[in-house]
Amino acid sequence: MLQLTEKQAQEIVDKMMQDIPYNINIMNEEGIIIGSGQKERVGTVHQGAVRALTTGSRIEVWQDGRLEKMGTNEPIGINNQHVGVIGISGHPDEVRPFCNIVRTTVSLLIEQRNQLENLAHEASRKKAFLERLLNHSGSYSMKFRKEAWQYNLDLQLPTVLLYMRALVNSPEFNEEFGKVLLKFPSFSIEDEGNAHIVMIQSESDLDPLVQQLQLEQPHCFISVSRREPNIAVCYEQARSAMNILLALQPAATLIRYDEVQFLVQFSKARLTSQANIVSRLEDHADLLDTLRSFIHHNGSMTTTATDLNIHRNTLQYRLKRIQSVTGRDPRNLLELIELTHGLLAFYQ
Repeated sequence: MLQLTEKQAQEIVDKMMQDIPYNINIMNEEGIIIGSGQKERVGTVHQGAVRALTTGSRIEVWQDGRLEKMGTNEPIGINNQHVGVIGISGHPDEVRPFCNIVRTTVSLLIEQRNQLENLAHEASRKKAFLERLLNHSGSYSMKFRKEAWQYNLDLQLPTVLLYMRALVNSPEFNEEFGKVLLKFPSFSIEDEGNAHIVMIQSESDLDPLVQQLQLEQPHCFISVSRREPNIAVCYEQARSAMNILLALQPAATLIRYDEVQFLVQFSKARLTSQANIVSRLEDHADLLDTLRSFIHHNGSMTTTATDLNIHRNTLQYRLKRIQSVTGRDPRNLLELIELTHGLLAFYQ
């Protein structure tokens, strides 16, 4: 049932009576006053409203009586449904225009509230569907497949999943991004840093879409799963590949699960019972960046210093600080491997 709360009705009355020199009453679908300039009347039955609801038409009272006061009562109709009544006390010829204004205002507010509730309900339903989809194993039921069709998703087709996240300190996805996603089943995952996932079920669409996203969203990391029959498997692959991107932050902003499957498995391997040594660098952004660059450039002092635009002596100092904080020397190959594992595992 579309309706106003008592609080909303009273707020409308108080606001309108600042400009309208007559008492205003708002009644619910049962003719009970839920907002009034005469607060003592709230909660009582308004006889004129009851008659207006019964007849579905305007009721005008031309003189005060024992149970009624002179005024105009207009039913509020939304979608052929009477949801309440507006009543204004006074001579009907004088208050009728004001009654129409208040009725229109209340109708718009009720419709707006209903639209917001519908949007919230749809968002909640979509979020619940996505959660089940990304955690579903095995075959899909007919009921689940029908629900997926509402999002233009055919669960009988193999799927490639694209996982996208904006780079740190970069602009959010622009308006063109939303237009692109309208063509494909896509969902936002707010719990994962406002990530977006897109399901591609036509093989010919994959490369053109990736190229378009890279062109229009240069500040966006993109990871690509394999083509799989189960979307939860696709999601896990793409998310794991994204974590490799977030950990290493290479110059390239695109990564495919097939290219980093070993690193994904390596990052998830529990190689020690001790706490992750790289977590000690969490509050040292310069050291994390230095470690990443040192890994990218295969431990080369020259190319790492050039990449970071620092002097070799500064790089030496930072590497020693990494050793001091973590207990592992990145200049030692085996210890660099351990640091690399720690960095990858830190983002899983």
